[in-house]
Amino acid sequence: MPYTAPVEHIRFILEHVVNFSKVAETDRFSEASPDMVDAILNEAGKMCSEVLAPLQTAGDLHPAVLENGVVRTSPGFGDGYKAIAEGGWVGISAQPENGGMGLPITMTSAVNEMMSGACLALQLNPLMTQGQIEALEHHANEDLKAMFLPKLISGEWSGTMNLTEPQAGSDVGALASKAIQNDDGTYAVTGTKIFISWADNDFTENVCHLVLARLPDGAAGTKGISLFMVPKIIPDADGTLGVTNSMKVVSLEHKTGLHGSPTAVMQFDGATGWLVGAEHAGMKAMFTMMNNARLGVGIQGIGAAEGAFQHALAYANERKQGRTPVDDGNGAIIDHADVRRMLLTMKSEIHAARSIALDCAVSLDLANANDDQDARAMAAFLTPIAKAYGTYVGSEVSALGVQVHGGMGYIEETGAAQYARDVRVTEIYEGTNGIQAMDLVTRKMLDGGEMACRLLDEIQGNAEAVRGKFPTMAGAVWDAAENLRETTEWVVSQSDMNERFAGAVPYLKAFARVLGAHFHLKTAMADGGDGPRSHLARFYINRLLPDHAAHLAHARAGSDGLYAISADDLAL
Repeated sequence: MPYTAPVEHIRFILEHVVNFSKVAETDRFSEASPDMVDAILNEAGKMCSEVLAPLQTAGDLHPAVLENGVVRTSPGFGDGYKAIAEGGWVGISAQPENGGMGLPITMTSAVNEMMSGACLALQLNPLMTQGQIEALEHHANEDLKAMFLPKLISGEWSGTMNLTEPQAGSDVGALASKAIQNDDGTYAVTGTKIFISWADNDFTENVCHLVLARLPDGAAGTKGISLFMVPKIIPDADGTLGVTNSMKVVSLEHKTGLHGSPTAVMQFDGATGWLVGAEHAGMKAMFTMMNNARLGVGIQGIGAAEGAFQHALAYANERKQGRTPVDDGNGAIIDHADVRRMLLTMKSEIHAARSIALDCAVSLDLANANDDQDARAMAAFLTPIAKAYGTYVGSEVSALGVQVHGGMGYIEETGAAQYARDVRVTEIYEGTNGIQAMDLVTRKMLDGGEMACRLLDEIQGNAEAVRGKFPTMAGAVWDAAENLRETTEWVVSQSDMNERFAGAVPYLKAFARVLGAHFHLKTAMADGGDGPRSHLARFYINRLLPDHAAHLAHARAGSDGLYAISADDLAL
């Protein structure tokens, strides 16, 4: 499916919107010069456009299948993965001593977005491995690092994470998987895991599973859970592959989308595993992987949105239907006002979500480079917003893409519907968007709203600084930030967590709207006020930013109205 990696758009945001230059100024990431960034974006973009994008339709029409216990992947996926691995794109941010490039997470995020726009089903594979690499770097002992990291970073092996069980979804503490220590210091892991993305494939030498399980003395709930590395094929100390482990893919799920990405039920029957981190501290180690993946999933949503937008834009420029009101137009449906509204909505939402995600990545890089706790706190605050908003935009933009196509969008052959089907799960996995919002209004507000207000101060300060040149846009952004500040104070004042939860999702959406407007305003500043990016900023601020007021009203409505209708009454 045709796709052009948005290299110039990403480069513009890095240079003018999210202050990536601060990352390049650190000692750790001094190699991330403008020339290096250009080289990476251009080379990765070429691979995405030329190698991965043609696999999009093949993955949808020819899903991964399970044959006699072996997963057979979609046509061409093996070659596509080989291009990813040989390009070094799995280990962009991995530590150099283990074979990684050691580059900023921001660069990984940019490359992952382009891969997601080209072929989301295949991109999910290296995303899982990248999360596993980070978890091992932070929590594994030196022997485990030496055994697994070089192979994962090179792409010779791939990684997964195994949390969910039939009875333990969002409530991870309800898991039943067990682990018993063997005489040689390894562990025998037994249990059933579901929804395991890329649980197996036929193009990597090994598949390494990070599995949550409970030791015999593990307490109930999440505090008694440990994390284990359980490979498909057991390696010797030098990494040479030996015997097949005691595990199997029981079945593959039949899904709405992402057909090229095998999602499995996994059975572990006393499988050999190694403890990662301390006993009973598995959730801490797994959260390292999950936090990486949450930003990565937000990036997936943005990538899918970009692909859907490009597809819709090409169709709108070609499809002629009815008389159009534009005298100097091309006579295609892009000249109709409502089609133009949809396309501008798509493009402006993508820019806002992309800016939020890359700003989150920049904060992570500054935290890692300088051990900057303020930057770390900012990254933590932005992560649920980046995940939820990025995936929401992915779904909304993909749905608009179908609408732009009209009736043809409902016909699978056009490819428009695939984006909507593929991206929909991103609002669900790695913590549903509702859980992200609950995290925002609780854990991220443990500081009494200090981080939120610090961000609002920055937004208002920037708006005030440019009010002279952009009075209407700057005034709207400043006022919206003030409205958000008042609701933030209300959220913090609620001691009953259910009052916060009732409006958590609209509160997060309001925060994302205001952040998006802030970044659009910065874009207009860099664009000079008269270019296409400035006009897009005016569209977003004038037409989409007002949504924040409705979201904030919803956020402050409390929980009473939600329970005024009983569960029985809902069934009437």
